[in-house]
Amino acid sequence: MLSRPMDMETSPFRATVLIVDDEEDVRNSLGHALWKSDYRLCFAAGSVAALRTLGEEQVDVVISDNAMPGMSGLEFLKIVRDRYPQVVRIILSGHADMTTLLDAINQGELYRFLLKPCDRDELLVTLHLACERLELERENRYLLSLIRSHPDLVQQLEEEEIRRRASARAVTALLPLEKQGSAHR
Repeated sequence: MLSRPMDMETSPFRATVLIVDDEEDVRNSLGHALWKSDYRLCFAAGSVAALRTLGEEQVDVVISDNAMPGMSGLEFLKIVRDRYPQVVRIILSGHADMTTLLDAINQGELYRFLLKPCDRDELLVTLHLACERLELERENRYLLSLIRSHPDLVQQLEEEEIRRRASARAVTALLPLEKQGSAHR
């Protein structure tokens, strides 16, 4: 039997979160809000530094400010989506064109939109849900690779399901008729 992917078992952190904001106070505030959480934190003061970090480290979630000099958070997160599609993308903004942000979310470019100042509980819940999504996607990729690498496994599972159903029908047939009627209700 194949073992699970290493990243699902060995890290003491649930996920690595990259916080991108040109304002040091905001980066510090988010870092403080996530201090003593089960997330490994990385910080970048802008999109160029963030792209460098993404190229050097395994990052699971990016939280980016929208209003940054040089490149907006939306533009940056579109690049992240194209280069690192498995990374969950969250945008943070104190003022935003809601139509643009909703379009970005609806087109699959963003996972969530958070308003500044961000409530700590909302941030933690958002990250928790983002990690659940990541874990499900990783588990699905793992199971798909397992099935692809062991085509006989699918046949074995299908045969086992046929045997299970036949066994259930046989047990049902042995029940007295009045019990069968109540078993189907």
